[in-house]
Amino acid sequence: MQSRHEPRELVHLQVQAFADDGVLERMLQAAGWRFARGDGAGPETSADEPGVGLLDLRGVGPDRAPALLLPAMAAVLSAPRREWVAVLHAAQLDCVPLGRLVHGYCRDYVTVPCEADTLSLVLGHALGMARLPDLDEDLPGDGPRLEGVIGESEVMRQLARRVLKAAGCDAPVFLSGETGTGKELVAAALHRHSRRKSLPFVGINCGAIPHSLMESELFGYERGAFTGAVQRKLGRVELAHGGTLFLDEVADLPMESQASLLRFLEEGRICRLGGQAPIRVDARIVSATHVDLRRAVDEGRFRADLYHRLRVIELKMPALRERGGDLVLIAQHALQRHAGEAGGRVRGFKACALRAIQSYGWPGNVRELINRVREAMVMAEGCHLSARDLQLEDRSPDQQAVTIDLARRAGERTAIDRALARHGQHVGQAADELGISRVTLYRLMLRHGLHEARPDAQWSRLSLVKGGGEEA
Repeated sequence: MQSRHEPRELVHLQVQAFADDGVLERMLQAAGWRFARGDGAGPETSADEPGVGLLDLRGVGPDRAPALLLPAMAAVLSAPRREWVAVLHAAQLDCVPLGRLVHGYCRDYVTVPCEADTLSLVLGHALGMARLPDLDEDLPGDGPRLEGVIGESEVMRQLARRVLKAAGCDAPVFLSGETGTGKELVAAALHRHSRRKSLPFVGINCGAIPHSLMESELFGYERGAFTGAVQRKLGRVELAHGGTLFLDEVADLPMESQASLLRFLEEGRICRLGGQAPIRVDARIVSATHVDLRRAVDEGRFRADLYHRLRVIELKMPALRERGGDLVLIAQHALQRHAGEAGGRVRGFKACALRAIQSYGWPGNVRELINRVREAMVMAEGCHLSARDLQLEDRSPDQQAVTIDLARRAGERTAIDRALARHGQHVGQAADELGISRVTLYRLMLRHGLHEARPDAQWSRLSLVKGGGEEA
């Protein structure tokens, strides 16, 4: 880890020559910063390492400002591992092109003249935010986790505990819950944590296959079994031998296929269409549906005996609205995973977006959240997504429905915010006061969006772009 006394490197991108006799550079060097030069072609330092850049806009007049909105400048300022802080004169704030540039690509800005401590503090905060995304990757878990499933909320920890227990046996598992809650991800996690993990995981969406083809898809067929069957084909059940068969939307199985599946569950054997000899298959069955399967049984649309065979262990998937802080984690994961669709231009969320994400009901659950983030990344103008980009209303806290989880998160956020304020935004000292590690505090700051929050009155010298107006 970098020593507190070791100079921190700072990329200085001076857009237009401005004579200040080196005052700014000497001021920052005295505060522990080492300058690295940059130009319109890109900073000299590697963009692969997290860092901070000072975008020096002093001297840029209204005639030159529109040229800064060209793609070349956007490419320089969109380096994925670097946060930018702009420095300019207060009079330049009235220039619309400069405002758009700063608003879209900079974490903060400072107007000069200013004190060295203020500028150093802002740069230090931006450097910390540039390093932040990597801090949470290899954290030791404080509870059970499922490989490939994002979630740290209590309901997801409870689900993880049940999945890990179910993974230790071969009994059929039934996943219930609303559509879009990630049932296939949990089924795959169940397989990866079981003794069958080195063998196939085969999935089939029973609602996406015509009823006339379901038998052949599930159990396969022999050559000549019907017109067009020119060679033997193995069905999904047989392909899953030794591993796990995932039957998604199992409620859509036609009655004849329900009878065949029940026979396989009772005997452990199948018979391909057109075949004579039974074939023994060892496959663990995991099924899922978003409909009320018990009601389907009562209405005669699903066999009661098959229902009880499939529902030996039931795991209920929580809706996204029940998962608290997981909403932000999933949104940030979606942003990182699909960054290439927007050319790496979008780098995070504004505070209004995080508030809207946590207050919206998400009827489409995880699938809806991911799709909204992907669309916003493509259509957004700036580097940070707003509530408007996500097409969500940014409701103020007093408009939100008050739940225990929401109140707990609000209290946690307030405690962190106040501790940081008491210690001048010094993360280490704030973490000591709160009784947690620095890494844990960084993770909580990311979860609560405190890197986008409005500054307290004590930072009145600092103007934060993200702190003003409805888009803050």
